[in-house]
Amino acid sequence: MEGFQRGIEVVVVTGGTVRRRSRQAVSRPRVVQFSLTEEEFEEVNRAAQRSGLARGAFAAEAALASARGAEPKAWSPLREALVEVIAAAGLVRRAGTNLNQAVARLNATGQRGEDLLPAAQFCARVIRRLDETAEQLRRTVP
Repeated sequence: MEGFQRGIEVVVVTGGTVRRRSRQAVSRPRVVQFSLTEEEFEEVNRAAQRSGLARGAFAAEAALASARGAEPKAWSPLREALVEVIAAAGLVRRAGTNLNQAVARLNATGQRGEDLLPAAQFCARVIRRLDETAEQLRRTVP
């Protein structure tokens, strides 16, 4: 289910996970619904993930391409790499914020808070993911 709230599109994914992304430049007030078998759903889900799009955006793009007699945008390793870099950048921002808060608490009180070690561990995980993404990009881009 998709909706809009304060200029940010809110996408609720099955299982209650909520993701947010910037609202499109052009409003899309019309809704099209269709049903899929489990197998078809998984195919669409995997294709959407490969393309870096939400399922609804992927389905809309494919339907519009078909309606216009054009080919839908092909999967691209560069697009996949871009999706990973964007995700890594978001994690870096979160990691930096968490670590800054934990260090500020240490500086203010002289005592290490319970969040300092988890924040540092989170930073290490984010850096590993960024390193993996950079390596994937290095192998993908000629």
